[in-house]
Amino acid sequence: MSVATFHPNPSTPSVALPAHACDAHVHVFGPASRFAYEAALASPPVDAPKERLFALHRHLGIARCVVVQSLVHGFDNAVVEDTIAAGEGRYLGVALVRAAVDDTELRRLAMAGFRGVRFHFMGAAPTVDALEDLLRFAARLVPLRMHLQLHFRGEYVHRLTPFLARSPVPVVVDHMARVNAELGVEHADFAGLHSLLKHAHIHVKVSGVDRVTQRGHYAAGVPLAQALVRDYPHQCVWGTDWPHPNHDHVPDDGVLVDLLTQIAPGVALQRLLVDNPERLYRFEA
Repeated sequence: MSVATFHPNPSTPSVALPAHACDAHVHVFGPASRFAYEAALASPPVDAPKERLFALHRHLGIARCVVVQSLVHGFDNAVVEDTIAAGEGRYLGVALVRAAVDDTELRRLAMAGFRGVRFHFMGAAPTVDALEDLLRFAARLVPLRMHLQLHFRGEYVHRLTPFLARSPVPVVVDHMARVNAELGVEHADFAGLHSLLKHAHIHVKVSGVDRVTQRGHYAAGVPLAQALVRDYPHQCVWGTDWPHPNHDHVPDDGVLVDLLTQIAPGVALQRLLVDNPERLYRFEA
């Protein structure tokens, strides 16, 4: 049985987003008839194709986007590549690859509009050897002007920090490092993320207010995002994380957009949604 992962009728945001606003974290699922889902999926999602994503962005007032390859499609990045090609320069991508991928394929992905490569550390804690391997892989991205994007459990920030500080390419941390917002801004895991950003090549997505809280109680997540945007104004980007797979509820994307008035008030909104992603992802001005 397919699982719904997106709101069928998201609300209209009350905030008008700036021109060229960027949603820096979404996925595209299917259609399965053209882009096969991973065979191992116990519950494949309902198709969330590029046409549905484009319509959502028109509704929200978003002009640019970064599409992140999902485990739903494994290491076949064709669905993201197809979306980039249809996006007329306004949609770019982040790939999912095996560490042993050859340089020819990495170069091809870079030419196709992929700006980074994503790795997950959501299971067992990464070993020293695994993190050294990650840095060796990062060195291969330097000539391609690609970055590392990391999705990891909040408590791993302490283990990752000394390695990420040495990265030869920019690093983008997903979803505020998936810390537990209920523990507050003083908790060691959030403090570790905050300290990590003292390294200017580290960036963070202040997406995931809905993921660092439980069942729609987003208020606890807002102060974390506020602190990051305030203290590291040039190292933050934002995304909806549409279509919200592996969640405890289905967020309303219009509500997520309206939270931006608290997360990035005033001129901070322009930096968060336009200036920072334009520079990090190299959108055409």
